[in-house]
Amino acid sequence: MPQKICIISFDHWNYDKHITAALQKKGVDSYHIKIGDYKHASVFDKITNALSKVFLNKNLKKLRRQDFIVDELDRLGFQDQILVINPEVIDLEHHLQIKKRTNKYNAYLYDSMERNCIAHLLDGVFDTIYSFDANDVDNYNFLPITNYNYLEEVKAKAKEVYDAVYIGSLDDRVPLLIDLAKKFKTMNLNFNCVVLGKNKKLDALKAKGAEYIKFKENYISQEQLIEEYKKAKVIVDFVREKQTGLSFRFFEALALKKKMITNNKNVLNYSFYNPNNIFVMDGENALPSMDFFTTEYEELLPDTYDNYTIDKWIEKVFNLK
Repeated sequence: MPQKICIISFDHWNYDKHITAALQKKGVDSYHIKIGDYKHASVFDKITNALSKVFLNKNLKKLRRQDFIVDELDRLGFQDQILVINPEVIDLEHHLQIKKRTNKYNAYLYDSMERNCIAHLLDGVFDTIYSFDANDVDNYNFLPITNYNYLEEVKAKAKEVYDAVYIGSLDDRVPLLIDLAKKFKTMNLNFNCVVLGKNKKLDALKAKGAEYIKFKENYISQEQLIEEYKKAKVIVDFVREKQTGLSFRFFEALALKKKMITNNKNVLNYSFYNPNNIFVMDGENALPSMDFFTTEYEELLPDTYDNYTIDKWIEKVFNLK
C-alpha cells in the first residue's frame, strides 16, 4: 500500500500544489487541502459571517474553514503523514483534531516567527517543525530547510527583453523598489517592476512610485509570473522585514538560469551562491557594474542544482527514499 500524505496550506501563490504533484510522481497517495479555496456555502452564510464579525467579533468563515479541513481529512481517511504549511492560520483546537488523524504531524514555516508567530503551537503539537529562516532555526531549534525549485530546468532561454524584473506584493518594499528603479534609469536599464495588490496605507507610496513601477490590484498566475521572469536577464529580490529566509525567486532563478540582484545577505551561505550570478546589495556595494548584465549566467554543478529541487525537498521532509 502506498503512503498517504496530506498537505494543508492556504497557498496564496500556488506553490504548495507542487509538493502534492511531486509526491504523486513517487507513487505516494497525496492530497492537498487548500484552505484558501474554501467559500461560503450561501449568501446567507456570507451575511451571517459579516454580522458575526461586527457584533460578536467572531470570524465564522475562519472557523468553518478549519472545520472544512477536518471534514476533508475524515473523507480522505487516516494519513501516514500530514504537513501543514504556515500553521498560524489554524487554531490550537483544530490542530489537535488534525493530529489525531495522522501518524506524523509536521509543520513548515516559510514566514519568520517575527512575522507570523506560532509560539502558542510549540508545545507538543508537531512532531517536527521545519523553517527556512536561519534565525528561527537557531532560536527555536527548528530543522533547517530552504524553499524548493519546482520548475523543470530550462535548456534554451527565451528572448530577453528586459534587463531586470521584479514582481511581488504591495508592501513595505516599495520604497526600495522606487530607489532601485531610479538608479536603473540612470544606467539606461530596462526594469520591469510590477507590484500587485491593494493596500490603502500604501496609496501615498503608489503615487510616488507611479513613474517607475506598474501597480496592479489583481494578482497574476504563477504561469504568468514565470513567463515574465523568462523575459529578463536579471531577477530582483528584496527580503521582507524581520525575515532571513530565501524567497522562491532564488529557486525559480536556478531553473530559469537567471542572474539575481538581492539585498538578502544570507544567500552568501548557500552552496549555489556565485558572485557572477548573484549580486548582493549593501551600503558600499549598491549596484552591480554593467558587466553583470552583459555577461552570461554561469551553470551550477549538477549536484548543487539537484540539492534544491522539489524531489530532494520531499525526500528530506517526508523521509522518502
